[in-house]
Amino acid sequence: MIEGILVEGLIYGIVSLGVFITFRILDFPDLTVDGSFPLGAAIMAILITNGANLWLALFISLGGGVLAGVVTAVIHNKLKIPSLLAGILTMTMLYSINIRVLGNKANLPLLKQETILTKVTSMAGGSIPDQYVVLVFFIIVAAVILGIFILFFHTDLGLTLGALGNNEQMVVSQGANPEILKMIGVGISNGLVAVSGAFAAQYQGFADISLGQGIIISGLASVMIGEFLIRSNRIGLLGLRAILGSILFKGIMYAGRYYGYYVHMTPNDLKLITGVLIILSLVLTKFRSIRVKKRTFL
Repeated sequence: MIEGILVEGLIYGIVSLGVFITFRILDFPDLTVDGSFPLGAAIMAILITNGANLWLALFISLGGGVLAGVVTAVIHNKLKIPSLLAGILTMTMLYSINIRVLGNKANLPLLKQETILTKVTSMAGGSIPDQYVVLVFFIIVAAVILGIFILFFHTDLGLTLGALGNNEQMVVSQGANPEILKMIGVGISNGLVAVSGAFAAQYQGFADISLGQGIIISGLASVMIGEFLIRSNRIGLLGLRAILGSILFKGIMYAGRYYGYYVHMTPNDLKLITGVLIILSLVLTKFRSIRVKKRTFL
């Protein structure tokens, strides 16, 4: 039970990192992730069933997500369409693309296929239970991605992306092109989301066209929950708390499914729980900001 929550939290923690980049660093509300998550899953699944190299398939999934993010940024930059609407348009178009990628199917099973996870568990030789092998693997994956995330945002390009979300005019005055920066940032964000989708498909044993439904909401909830766990402005801790927030969110969702029947809740109520969590997070964040301002004033 606990290992399942941790594994899912780590997988979807990669989504949280992507959402964190757009919503918190770039200040770019992006709904593309609801399409790029199943896109990553679809690309991974179809390549696995066609016997492609597993790590190459993962890299191609990453590229598919990056391309989806770039399309959103181009629609926003060149057509002057608001970021929220641009993301919705790309997400809508990706629904048809994802079905095409899956071979005009809504679902593609992977239960009898060799995946990265089956290879990892087979390497353990049965000496360690499979669920613990998978957990250790995703801890390593999350640590590597978080490390790359931290290194990137310590580069000149990463620092410029961070400045773009706070003060776009300052970035322009320094000679940087905000349109290109948005393409890079939104592309990286959706690339991470697609990688998460690729791992989710392997973990669940199938790729489905509806895998991305509500991903943006769970990603936002994870980011906001993480903000109450660790208070810091350091990029490493900001990324870490997004992942920890995802684990806690999955734990809350599990508790809602497992213990919800005591208060006559059903799985259909999980979306309601998610919405309430986000509302509470927003209210508490606003309340905490007011308290900080009062202390500063005093």
